[in-house]
Amino acid sequence: MCRPLAYDGRMSTLARAVLGIGWFLWAVPFVLIRLKRNKSTPQQLDRRARWGIVLQGVAFFLVWYGRIGTQTSAGRSGVWRIPIAIVFFSLADLLSWTSFRALGRQWRFDAGLNADHELVRSGMYKIVRHPIYLSMMALMLGTGFLRSSLPVLAIAFVLSVIGTEIRVRIEDRLLASRFGGQFTAYQKRVPAYIPFVR
Repeated sequence: MCRPLAYDGRMSTLARAVLGIGWFLWAVPFVLIRLKRNKSTPQQLDRRARWGIVLQGVAFFLVWYGRIGTQTSAGRSGVWRIPIAIVFFSLADLLSWTSFRALGRQWRFDAGLNADHELVRSGMYKIVRHPIYLSMMALMLGTGFLRSSLPVLAIAFVLSVIGTEIRVRIEDRLLASRFGGQFTAYQKRVPAYIPFVR
């Protein structure tokens, strides 16, 4: 079984740098948007989406701390994971920055709609309806390739997909209730969070 780069508690300097930079660049837009987001009470709110957040959180916990098998050094056998992690972190960071730029002040932690909510269809929202969730998935995969075994990463990926599906379905219902046919047409044309997959 292929071991992660940090399986025995050691991680190469390059892997640490990739992990740190990837997470930092992904998180910056969240901090910036938090400073200028709309702090008004949402007109519609559905807290059931938090169950999806819980599952996504468990997935992230697993890739950071989950272990399967005996702990042995990855040695040179794990070096192939670094370029794969870089690809996933680059995608996560790109999606994070461009999605927040398009979404602006409408971003919320909970699934909710503001009184002045608009249906965003520009930027990455032309490619997928929920690019921030795709960025979270890419972030989790990038982290998992550096920190966890492949079986743990597979379990985390499944949990992440289930959590994302919960959130997407609830948010789509909210958007459909507000924007009706306009959202339905957008939903038929643009995939939820994985490009080209309906």
